[in-house]
Amino acid sequence: MSVTNPIPVANISEPAEAPGVIGRVHSVETCGTVDGPGIRFIVFMQGCLMRCKYCHNRDTWDTQGGREMTVPELMSDITSYRHFMNASGGGVTASGGEAMLQQAFIAELFAACKAKGIHTCLDTNGFVRQMDEQVDKVLDNTDLVLLDIKQINDDKHIPLTHVSNKYTLEFARYLAAKGKTMWIRYVVVPTWTDDEQSAEALGQFIAELGESVEKVELLPYHELGKHKWDVLGDTYDLTGIKPPSKETMDRIQGIIGRYHHNVKY
Repeated sequence: MSVTNPIPVANISEPAEAPGVIGRVHSVETCGTVDGPGIRFIVFMQGCLMRCKYCHNRDTWDTQGGREMTVPELMSDITSYRHFMNASGGGVTASGGEAMLQQAFIAELFAACKAKGIHTCLDTNGFVRQMDEQVDKVLDNTDLVLLDIKQINDDKHIPLTHVSNKYTLEFARYLAAKGKTMWIRYVVVPTWTDDEQSAEALGQFIAELGESVEKVELLPYHELGKHKWDVLGDTYDLTGIKPPSKETMDRIQGIIGRYHHNVKY
């Protein structure tokens, strides 16, 4: 069973155990099974610039929240699970929030993982505004990228997330050019992302990315994170929208499946 361990904010002023980059960590999950292959140690980084209406990690948005940690602090926990991860073909996943807001920390974390022979996975929305040396340092030690494409149609993406999809699509093309293995993730949200035109356009874009895309994961919308919005006193705009039916999921799978051989949900 997966265990999510919140990182207590009360310890934020404790001194680092070793010199290095400081990261803000929201929480960790020690035995995750849905964010990459095998059993995974998932590090949920604090902070996100997207404002997705269906976000189930609403409490990760604040860039000043979480607990300050060093990579050696995290690695002491990660290595204790190495046997379970390696035996299952798993590893470490950096998620969030948005992990690429803390690129220097993720670069150091993934380098430390690779030094221990641990598989690394980057779970990202691709909101990366500049492709530079720091991005490459992250990707150099990244085995797999889980790239969330929220909506291929920018006219729908902006009201859904409050930002343009321009940077996400540019990042996808950058990954493909580098030959980086990707799983494309697409949340099927009734009235927002379940129309045939969006699925068709997404399929065409995925085809353009070529062999770097290993799999396409369709994720049915759910309300499991709604209570976090309630606790924070925020309005959850998608109240009343139900998860997509099997027929809807099959329809979207069929459309995108015309462009990629491995589309799952």
